[in-house]
Amino acid sequence: MKIEIWSDVVCPFCYIGKRKLEKAIEKLSFKDKVEVEWKSFQLNPDQKTNPSINTLEHLSESKGWSMKQTLEITSNVVNMAAAQGLVFDFEKAVVANTRNAHRLIHLAKESGKGDAMKERLLSAYFSEGKNVDDFATLISLGKEVGLKEENIKAMLETDQFDEAVDQDIYESRQIGVKGVPFFVLDGKFGISGAQPDEVFDQTLEKAWAEFAKSNPIFDMAGNSEGESCDVDGENCL
Repeated sequence: MKIEIWSDVVCPFCYIGKRKLEKAIEKLSFKDKVEVEWKSFQLNPDQKTNPSINTLEHLSESKGWSMKQTLEITSNVVNMAAAQGLVFDFEKAVVANTRNAHRLIHLAKESGKGDAMKERLLSAYFSEGKNVDDFATLISLGKEVGLKEENIKAMLETDQFDEAVDQDIYESRQIGVKGVPFFVLDGKFGISGAQPDEVFDQTLEKAWAEFAKSNPIFDMAGNSEGESCDVDGENCL
């Protein structure tokens, strides 16, 4: 059974939602029959990479928040992440355009390393303060998950996977994605946002029941809303 996930590398709820999904899958007796595919989505495709300021400063400036407001809001998200075993450090996070990171994930998907690449990029951005638009950084991260340096360089120096990124974004519009993360299970069941754990548990069970009916070799419900980053970034933080 396939689970498709539209997600951005700099969306905090995408990382939190990833952990929630993984925990739900781990409980399943059929977990080895679940395939996860990451789909590209850019919350701000026009974002200029700017290593000179951190994400806290960027949020304060772009949203018109005081630094006190910014720290209060991000603290809530940090606590949500901690509940999933994640460490977020917005003070170190580098403001970056994510298109090249998404292209790197597509490259990794060709060798079955898409999930590992997604995880590494999320950790690099949220926990380690790495610039996920910097070529040297992307090459290093890609090598860590087993990609060949020459293949990463060739991709970054060309427009390879640009169309794949655009296709993912086009598909998200076709199915009405308004915010990320957005999970589509078996092409029929949708989960929008980092929902409570029980939503992932219940939806996975329902999706598997439908999948098993159509695939006897193994013995669209409505979408619900959870914490997410919307397309204009207004509700992200």
